[in-house]
Amino acid sequence: MSNSSLELHPSSLPPMPKARAMRLRSIIVGVIGFLTLVDLFATQAILPTLAEVYDVTPSAIGLAVNVCTIGMALSCLGVALISGRLNRRQGIWISLALLAIPTSLLAVAPGLASFAALRIAQGIFMAAAFALTMAYLAEHCSAEEIAGTLAAYVTGVVASNLVGRLVAATVSDLLGVGANFYLFAALNLAGAALVFLNLDRMSPMASPGPARSPLASWADHLNNPALRATFGIGFLTLFAFLGIFTYVNFVLAAAPISLSPMSLGIVYFVFLPSMVTTPLAGAVAGRIGTRPALWGGLAVAAAGLVLLVQPNLVSVLGGMVLVGVGTFFVQALATGFIGRAARSDRAAASGLYLASYYVGGLTGAALLGQLFDRYGWEACVAGVGLALAIAALVTVRLRIDDR
Repeated sequence: MSNSSLELHPSSLPPMPKARAMRLRSIIVGVIGFLTLVDLFATQAILPTLAEVYDVTPSAIGLAVNVCTIGMALSCLGVALISGRLNRRQGIWISLALLAIPTSLLAVAPGLASFAALRIAQGIFMAAAFALTMAYLAEHCSAEEIAGTLAAYVTGVVASNLVGRLVAATVSDLLGVGANFYLFAALNLAGAALVFLNLDRMSPMASPGPARSPLASWADHLNNPALRATFGIGFLTLFAFLGIFTYVNFVLAAAPISLSPMSLGIVYFVFLPSMVTTPLAGAVAGRIGTRPALWGGLAVAAAGLVLLVQPNLVSVLGGMVLVGVGTFFVQALATGFIGRAARSDRAAASGLYLASYYVGGLTGAALLGQLFDRYGWEACVAGVGLALAIAALVTVRLRIDDR
């Protein structure tokens, strides 16, 4: 990691007090995080509408929307393989600019297969920008700044879950599904412009010592019990998250709750508490240890499942709040733990973690969608409960001295 403080493009900041400059940098980094992943979950808010447009079952449209996680998994692995040769700033803004192409084409996708293919393409570019931004921040921040800067970035990502869904539901209800995707393509281009104008030009950092094959690094990481456990926790966390937040839309749109498409977007203010609790994950882990903090987050998410099966809006919203708080908290803890548990080549370890995380999301959307179609919402929630229980057991593999 560089010992120099995080720098933005020289022309982007006028001379100002250090504290004010750092606040502005945090805001810019948070907005970049928001614009990078705003497309990922926004489409979930209009799942019932998309199911009608393409005349398919909830599980079919749920899988098509979430198949972007396959593109994200592949992209994370690819970036890990070649990240040493990539210019961070250039890679980020080009990825976000290219992201606008499949996003805009979703407005005219003629069938479910083409829709799914475009979502995979979105995943590739989103994950490339995400992984390169994380590398940029890790290499461009001082030890003093790294925690606050990463917290700002993660907060922007969490905010994208709320605002993206709200915007998608509102625009689709007022202007149609096509207008929704064109708007998000414009946001992708705005993100590219923000990176181009504000992030400092930076070449990849040279690694000390002889270069190692990424495959050799992956083998080392997979032989590390603590890292294997963390990969499993990441898999199960997005498995549970997408299982709930994909198919709850159909529950909210159906009787007896019967929300309109615009109201479905407003529902996602349930992510506001997560914007407060997620940045606290590192401090909690530092105080009580990673394993107890993970168990606490999983317990909060599991408590929400009890409320989700109640047939009234207030209970379901309460359950969504708890699942969101718990799963985002766990994901933040696991992401932070990777850097401490990896003995070498943290970029490769992060790539494996993110690949496992996103594959877990697609698996959850596919398997839990089948449960939802065949046996109903209660069976889907029970499947999520099983995933959280397994994650709690896997957490045992994190050694106490790996706090």
